[in-house]
Amino acid sequence: MTQSIQEASRAVAEAVRLCRPKVIPIYPITPQTHNAEAMTEFAANGLIDAKIINVESEHSAMSAAIGSSATGVRTYTASSSQGLKYMSEMLFIAAGLRLPIVMMVANRTLSAPINIWNDHSDSIAERDSGWLQFYAESTQESVDRMIQAFKISEKVLIPSMICMDGFTLTHVFENVDMPSQEEVDSFLPPLKFPFPLDPKKPVTLGSVASPEYYMEIKQQQQDDILSSLNTIKQVQSEFSKKFKRNYSFFEGYQTKDAEKIIVCMGTICGTTRKVIDDLRKQGKKVGMIKISLFRPFPRKDFQSLISTCKKLKNLIILDRDISVGNKGVLFTEIRDVLFDQISNNKQKLNVKGYIAGLGGRDVTEKHIEKAFNLQEIEWLT
Repeated sequence: MTQSIQEASRAVAEAVRLCRPKVIPIYPITPQTHNAEAMTEFAANGLIDAKIINVESEHSAMSAAIGSSATGVRTYTASSSQGLKYMSEMLFIAAGLRLPIVMMVANRTLSAPINIWNDHSDSIAERDSGWLQFYAESTQESVDRMIQAFKISEKVLIPSMICMDGFTLTHVFENVDMPSQEEVDSFLPPLKFPFPLDPKKPVTLGSVASPEYYMEIKQQQQDDILSSLNTIKQVQSEFSKKFKRNYSFFEGYQTKDAEKIIVCMGTICGTTRKVIDDLRKQGKKVGMIKISLFRPFPRKDFQSLISTCKKLKNLIILDRDISVGNKGVLFTEIRDVLFDQISNNKQKLNVKGYIAGLGGRDVTEKHIEKAFNLQEIEWLT
């Protein structure tokens, strides 16, 4: 393992290189570009034994990824924003065909108006596509989640997205411990895809499903993505033992005696920790829950975590997205998760949501303080 200061996008590319993908179909789009450039550079310099496919669009990138993954080879790609939406049709197909593709998503807001900066609109909009979704806070977490994602996806045959805040993480230089090739090889075995396309052993992939079968297939997909939680836990545990860095679905910070807890994802978590430390010095009982796994959402684990917060009165959700015509998606998800728990236990818990940081707007300490103060607004502008 070596320690160095690296830009997050290139550090993730280095992690992907260590995972030995064989095919990388990719189309550059800001702010994913540095990752795409790094992968192409590795291939040009002979540092990775992989075929780079320079496609003409993101739709083609995912189409090519589906083709390569279906033949049983480890496949990686990356995208962002409008590019992710352009490949949306193929995301559902990749998941439905049970192909273990891994993708980095450099989170960027969606047009219109045109905006290249960060929020979570792009990946959140694909929450129903059947992909696992992990959200990283730091360069180190992005690197580690990427290595874990290949192992998880190849065990459960479900594709994964590693979501990183555009610019505020992708273009930031941070200290990172990079595993050696030997360490990654001992953690991540070669892919053994159970039903590859092979002329010597023909199989049908992507056939038509009539009404008599479609629901059963979707039920199996739903059951498997929910049961993937067990595999994710197992892989996180294996990673922690080998690399001495712990990962879980959620991370609680100062939650044990907290009366107010903010729930958030991505780089907002760092700012929130700073505010919590300052407010704790003033005697205020505040805390944070960082969400790292959004799909599948670990409902029971979240309910259990909340049940340990005995003094909790206010749960505050920060969304860097909005379901236009309703509210923030993370807010509505968590309110749904907690509905039965609050109703059955007659627990008096106020769940409040705020929209923050859309289109790259900075989420400052003052915004976090407003949320903790339960301001009678919905938008932290």
